[in-house]
Amino acid sequence: MREGLDQWDFVIAAYAVTVIGTLVLVAWSWLAMRAAEKRREEARRK
Repeated sequence: MREGLDQWDFVIAAYAVTVIGTLVLVAWSWLAMRAAEKRREEARRK
C-alpha cells in the first residue's frame, strides 16, 4: 500500500472521463442529426 497519493491517477482519470464524455456526446449528436435528416426527408415527400 502506498503512503502518499499520486496526483497522476486523478489526472489520468479526469482525461479518461473527458474523452469518454466527448465521444458519447459526438455519437449522440450524430444519431440525433441522422434522425432529424430522416424526418426532414419524410416531410419533403408529403
